[in-house]
Order: sequence, then structure tokens, then C-alpha cells
Amino acid sequence: MSLQIFDTATRELRDFEPVEPGKVGIYICGLTTQGSPHIGHLRFAVAFDVLRNWLTRGHGYDVTLVRNVTDIDDKILRKSAEAGEPWFAWSYLHERETSDALDILGVQRPTYEPRATGHVTDMVELMELLIERGHAYPAADGSGDVYFDVKSFDEYGALTRQKLDDMEDAADADPRAKRDPRDFALWKGRKADEPASANWPTPWGEGRPGWHLECSGMARRWLGDTFDIHGGGIDLRFPHHENEQAQSRAAGLGFARYWMHNGWVTLSGEKMSKSLGNTLSVTELTKTVRPLVLRYYLGSVHYRSTIEYTSDSLAEANAAVERIEGFLRRALGEDAVLTSADLADVELPEAFVATMDDDLNVSGALAACFDAIREGNTAIDEADVRRVEELALQVAAMTDVLGVNPLDPKWSGNGSAGGDETKRALGALVDALVEQRKTARAAKDFATADIIRDQLADAGVVVEDTPDGARWSVARTGRKDND
Repeated sequence: MSLQIFDTATRELRDFEPVEPGKVGIYICGLTTQGSPHIGHLRFAVAFDVLRNWLTRGHGYDVTLVRNVTDIDDKILRKSAEAGEPWFAWSYLHERETSDALDILGVQRPTYEPRATGHVTDMVELMELLIERGHAYPAADGSGDVYFDVKSFDEYGALTRQKLDDMEDAADADPRAKRDPRDFALWKGRKADEPASANWPTPWGEGRPGWHLECSGMARRWLGDTFDIHGGGIDLRFPHHENEQAQSRAAGLGFARYWMHNGWVTLSGEKMSKSLGNTLSVTELTKTVRPLVLRYYLGSVHYRSTIEYTSDSLAEANAAVERIEGFLRRALGEDAVLTSADLADVELPEAFVATMDDDLNVSGALAACFDAIREGNTAIDEADVRRVEELALQVAAMTDVLGVNPLDPKWSGNGSAGGDETKRALGALVDALVEQRKTARAAKDFATADIIRDQLADAGVVVEDTPDGARWSVARTGRKDND
């Protein structure tokens, strides 16, 4: 089947055809590391992790994914100064926080994760090319600023379908030396109140790169002049992505062939912002909910849709995860483990494939998953062992594509040392109590049997009596604060 992607540049579904057969290059804008990330910032990484999984698992592509780190910009310099910290230390602190949060959410590491500060030579080369082609100019006042001349490029505004006359002035630099107030900064000359370490030499004077130039330089370095997909949050379409595309194409580069943008996570109808502090950070939320549940919540709707966060959001996600996990444990055993490698040859249901090929319709994909669970539970009741195993493997494979396979070892435990040993020890204790209950029931001492069952229930262990004997499972309702 053909994968179709909604290209936000053309605003239509397009058949996906990579530049190079069998390979896909993706560039996604990572975070600017001026502060701690919350779930609104990280939704993009989950969305494009699903895309990467589907390109690999569903179509066999060799995917190169580049996710940059914007480690130098106005906000980083301002906030680090306010905190009394060196800008590079401040940036690196929040870069690590972001990486840790993405690890908790089970997001795969990118193929390459370039930092803007490591690619200044690439940016200078791109500026030289733009000046040579008549699309950029150094400030005449000797400030060291270099600007992109928007009037020189007829395609400016094409990505967001705007006319130049309708655009506001670019607010990314002092307009004193601009030919047009809508020209945007490629390079920002050194300022007296900024640290010397935040400047690099260029033929036009010392300074630092503009945000837009950073991404064009890094994308070109790691993916070439033309690559397949550029992605990021919908809020980046203008001016960031518009300016990226303009400067790259004005330099004669093909740049991105498809554009994909994910929707926001909102709170009370408003985009989440830094003013929320850490209340919705991954580390805070996973004190009371499992990381798997948080990952499910962020990835369970279509990537272009807005996710509204409410007090019930994670409870609903937890119920869905419980349903998936309960079926898989019931079908394959409490200690079953299945990795992506184990599931590589499992044939995915046609309904799942069709919805994923329809612009990554995750909602439809999950519907196919829950259809299989319903059928699987019926097969368990009918003791159809072969069908149970077939459906369980399909459910595990489908959830694996979505990054929420409960049987993947990365979701087990809470990350503490000795987790496996603790699990074995607790399992042995529960097994002993279940055996005592069995003995009591055999002796018709139902009062004792009920007491044991209630004690286990209070501890979060559910005992289910089946024709083959008692089975137990952990009621996964989220981690407690002291976990």
C-alpha cells in the first residue's frame, strides 16, 4: 500500500516517494534549551517517533532522523544571565533534562543530534552563498548583522501562503540597518552586553547565528541539499519554517520535499507555555502515572490534532493501557516479554496498515488494536489457543509500532536498581498466598480464602479464578508518590 502524508506546504495528502529509494531523511526542530521541558514541548518527539517507526516497520525504509539542539539564541542568553549562570552550562543543563524526559517517554534517540554551536562554519558558508546570489546583505552600519532580503526572493511566503505585503515586520533584530523591516536576521553582530564566548568570527564581524539559519545549516550538513521530510510543531510554520525554506531555496538548495506539523497540547484551550513551571513536566507527572501511560496519552490521537489536557486525561489513558496490557498478560502470561525484534515478522492487520498509511491515523490504528483485543478475549473464553496467540502477537506488534507495547522491557519497573530481583521476590510471595488460598478453598474454608483475596486486592493484586486455576495480575493504576 502507498503511504500518504499531509504536506502542509501544499495542504493536501500526497503519496510519499523518497528522494532515494529505500531511504528516508527527516529533520525535526528540537527544543531551544532555555528552560525545562513540559509535555507540550515534547509532543512533537512522540509524533515523529511514531512516523519513524511506521516508515521502518511498515515500509522497510532505512530512516535517518536528525533532531537538532538550539543551544544558542536570545532566550538562552537572557535566561542564563538572569540565573547568573554561563549560557553554555545553562543550555547543557536543559539539553540533558530534555534527553532524560524523552528517554522516559520511550522516544528513540535520533540518528544525529547536532548542536547549533557546532555548525557555525556551515552557516557562514550558507550566508556567503546567499550574499553571492543577491539574497542577503551585511548591514551597512558595520554592526556585523547579516540579513535575508525578502523582496529578492519571489517564493517568500510560499510555505504559509502569505503575501509579503500582509506580513508584519521581523522582530528578531534591531531594524536600524535593514533595507526592509520584514528582512530577517541570518547573523547577529556582537553586542557589548553579551558574553564574548557567545560570538564567532565571520567575514562581516563577530557575532552569532540567527535561529532560522541554524536549522538550514544543520539540515544541509546531515541530510544534504535535498531531503525528504521536515517536521515540527505547528507554531513553527511562521516565521521559522518559512524563513528556513526561503533561505535554503534562495541558496539553490532543494531543501525539504514534504512538510509535517504536529498540533499543540493545550490547557483550558490555550497553548502550554513556560509559565506553567514544572507542574506538567515528565518527571513530575511520572511520579503518579507510569511513563507508558504518559506516552500513550501523548501519542493516542492524530499528530495534527490538538490534545487538550484535563484532570481526567491520564486516567483515561491509564484505562486504555490497562485494557491492552490485561489482554496481553491474560493471553501470553504475566511474565511475557516481546521486543521489536521479536515482533518484526508478525503480520499486521490490514485495517491497521490502511489507517497508518492514511497520514498516520493513530486513532484508527488503535481502533484496529482494540478490535483485536475484543476478538482475543472471546477466543480466550472459547479456549481457542491458536487464535489467542495470533491475536496477542498482532496486538503487541501494533502497539509496538505506536511505541506503547506493554511487553517491551523498557516499560517494566520504575527504573530503580534491582527492579527484576524485587519483581521476582514479590512474585514468589504472591504465589505463596495464592497457593494458601487454593488450599483453603479445597478445604471449603471460604472465609480464609476470602480474607487472602481481600489482602491481595488491598495490595493491588487481582486474583481471577479460571477453569485452569487461579491467575493473578497487578492492578496497574499508576505509581505512588513515594515510588
